[in-house]
Amino acid sequence: MKKVFNQSGILRPVLIITLLFITMFQSNAQQSKPVQSGYAPVNGIKVYYEVYGEGKPIVLLHGAFMTIEGNWAQIIPQLSKTRKVIALEMQGHGHTPYSDRPLTHANMARDVEGVMDYLKIDSADVVGYSMGGSVAYKFAIQSPKRLKKLVIISSTYKTTGWNPEITAAFKSFKPDFFDKTPMHVAYDSVAPDKTKWTKFIEQMIVFAPQPFDFGDDNIAKITAPVLIIAGDNDGIDKVELAKTYKLLGGGVAADMAPMPKSHLAIVPAQSHVGLMMQTDVILGYLNSFLK
Repeated sequence: MKKVFNQSGILRPVLIITLLFITMFQSNAQQSKPVQSGYAPVNGIKVYYEVYGEGKPIVLLHGAFMTIEGNWAQIIPQLSKTRKVIALEMQGHGHTPYSDRPLTHANMARDVEGVMDYLKIDSADVVGYSMGGSVAYKFAIQSPKRLKKLVIISSTYKTTGWNPEITAAFKSFKPDFFDKTPMHVAYDSVAPDKTKWTKFIEQMIVFAPQPFDFGDDNIAKITAPVLIIAGDNDGIDKVELAKTYKLLGGGVAADMAPMPKSHLAIVPAQSHVGLMMQTDVILGYLNSFLK
């Protein structure tokens, strides 16, 4: 971890907390074994998936640089008591092999639909955190008939949805910073080809700062109910977040009009990483919204 503290600029606090998050989440994780796991051949790559529990399907999409275990280890055991949980590892992440295929939100959203096809799931609730939330937005736009309800945790559908310091941090990423970190260790423990580590990191460093905007009009056309969960200090621009909620039909005076089907939850005193560690809070919102 000494390498972390030798870094300068805004990159240091962002990645320090991310590394601590992964380490703490994995060490505190409740061990849960999938009832099914494997690879779905979709869109020219093989996407790793795990299935837990039985019931109505819910798809979990992890954040950047993360794995199923690193992101969802605390959530899955509780969700799978009443739901069929399908967790994916996106292109190059975890068990899913590195690919030279362009890494884009659109490709990853198509992969989600491809895995659902492979598992014969017509439609599902979809939950995405951070990068996974952006992919979930794209899935909602590209595959609306496959979506029942959408949950976005600390994420956005456009670059300007992040605070400027976050987009600056993305541009500061350097490949050698990640070497021999907990991220690297986690990768080596599950990746099918450990020699692809550097290529994976380089691909992510190119992907992360790329400007993107899925369009206000497209967000406004989402007909599925949407729950947005954000920390009050999680790096998401709250002015833009309020505009997003308005596009989804929220922000009304519900004493004089029907309560919107989409909901917004701002969790106090939470950062981007800290929010995801509030397991009971996240589960409370999920269970209420998805019931």
